[in-house]
Amino acid sequence: MFRVRQKGAVPQVVRNAHALAEAEGVSLSLGGRNVVRDVSLGVRTSEVLALVGPNGAGKSTLLAALAADLPLTSGEVRINGRPARDWSARQLATLRAVLPQAATLAFPFTVAEVVEMGRAPWAGTEAEDEDERAVAEAMEAAEVSAFAARPFSALSGGERARVAFARVLAQRAPLLLLDEPTAALDLRHQELVLRVCRERAAAGDAVAVVLHDLGLAAAYADRIAVLHDGGLAAYGTPGEVLDPELLGRVYRQPVEVLPHPRTGEPLVLPVR
Repeated sequence: MFRVRQKGAVPQVVRNAHALAEAEGVSLSLGGRNVVRDVSLGVRTSEVLALVGPNGAGKSTLLAALAADLPLTSGEVRINGRPARDWSARQLATLRAVLPQAATLAFPFTVAEVVEMGRAPWAGTEAEDEDERAVAEAMEAAEVSAFAARPFSALSGGERARVAFARVLAQRAPLLLLDEPTAALDLRHQELVLRVCRERAAAGDAVAVVLHDLGLAAAYADRIAVLHDGGLAAYGTPGEVLDPELLGRVYRQPVEVLPHPRTGEPLVLPVR
């Protein structure tokens, strides 16, 4: 069996100082509620952007909007410099890889088979030749190679989360949109996932990640967007954004922000 190579099907990525994904005046309603309100921001190449905020602030919805997975009420999302609506579903799959909060499968796929699913957008293209290497490297990066033959359904929650992350890495899209990738992970693997995000950014990719841990956001993000009631409460570097007064108001919890004694990174601590 042979496959026809579709050489013209894969869009070329614009690598410059501009964002790979941009939201301009984006608003989005779900169930009659304004979940995201007039948000403008960008996910830039060579940077990690952390989306933070309390539960219900609109972080996951905004990430889905940036992925062009939800229809907008108003505003525009651009991916690789073009309106998201101008890309086909297949083209979008080569441009951005999305990690949802929950990883569930209805059939008994093995870990290796789940990670291989990340290569589906490249079927029939020249990049298909990279499938085996891309899968192996992604599994090694996420530390799931040791149980490649195990059924996905037999894994713990943290192991499933790492396999889902490996699938996203195997996709080798230049834009990574990750929704709470560290939520189910132990300390070691939280650090591992965000180190990989930093490595991808250092290689020129654009990464947006929803986080609840403000310490992780301060340590690994180039910029932080603080969401509050669907709007953008703050947007800038960790040093600019992690202000105790702002965070106390947004989270309705008094905090203090101290410099890390060794690195100088902001440490956010609740006032108890």
